[in-house]
Amino acid sequence: MTHKHVASGSGQFEGKFLVAMPGMASSFFAQTIIYVCAHNEEGAMGFVVNKARGMTFCDLVEQTDVFSEASLPNMPTSVAHAPVGHGGPVDEHRGFVLHSADYCGDSTIPISESVFLTSTTQVLRMIAEGEGPNRCAISLGYSGWGPGQLENEMLDNSWLTLDADSGLVFDQDHETKYDRLLRAAGIQPAHFVADCGHA
Repeated sequence: MTHKHVASGSGQFEGKFLVAMPGMASSFFAQTIIYVCAHNEEGAMGFVVNKARGMTFCDLVEQTDVFSEASLPNMPTSVAHAPVGHGGPVDEHRGFVLHSADYCGDSTIPISESVFLTSTTQVLRMIAEGEGPNRCAISLGYSGWGPGQLENEMLDNSWLTLDADSGLVFDQDHETKYDRLLRAAGIQPAHFVADCGHA
């Protein structure tokens, strides 16, 4: 695997998980895991991978113009009931799909060897028709940072950085993901909350 060397340490969080520290408890990002897709001198962007929007893929397809000129296909139950994630507070009406390497559309961007990003209605149509990627996580919205903003948040101890696990990106059990990731990193979630955030 080749590594790009970029000046000033930018790119260092690309393809990593950011795990919200207890100090973020009162924000949108409380107990979130963010998969960072891009990080450079212009800023960073990624997706919360453990926050459900309270809607299914079927709801999303029905509420958008994915099939404006055709009737809805008969989706497999597992696809129709897949939860749609809340990727972040930016562009909340736009759909993004993190997916496995077995799908590649015109605008697909590789993030790592096992996670790709596509944000076209075409990929949503393919998923609905059962012809999409084998594994995917569908989100509305994304999380973004301006130049130097993420670096400053790291200095403020807002985030813990962990190596990303593609299995966790695609895992649909959003409720337990945060605790499972902390435990896998050797951190007891209860201690993590109790030990931090007290002056």
